[in-house]
Amino acid sequence: MSAPDSEPVQIRLTAWVHGRVQGVGFRWWTRSRALELGLTGYAANRPDGRVLVVAQGPRDACERLLQLLQNGKTPGHVDKVVADWSPRVEVISGFTER
Repeated sequence: MSAPDSEPVQIRLTAWVHGRVQGVGFRWWTRSRALELGLTGYAANRPDGRVLVVAQGPRDACERLLQLLQNGKTPGHVDKVVADWSPRVEVISGFTER
């Protein structure tokens, strides 16, 4: 158990977002939500039409971002989100669109 004044454990969310999510402002929207939650990482278009979202930070903030990606109130249309959780493996500064 961590001390009350210590930093929360940092984790990494890797989410593959399927649907009509390219060319509709989805990466910009994702970046805005991630920054509001204090997360670092990126959202990147993939050649197959998906968007890859990598977010790092406290688990509760990453879980909230995942909920936002899945809730249907995003630009475009999300069919499904496949998420993977892992320990943070690298330091990423800011949240960018790729």
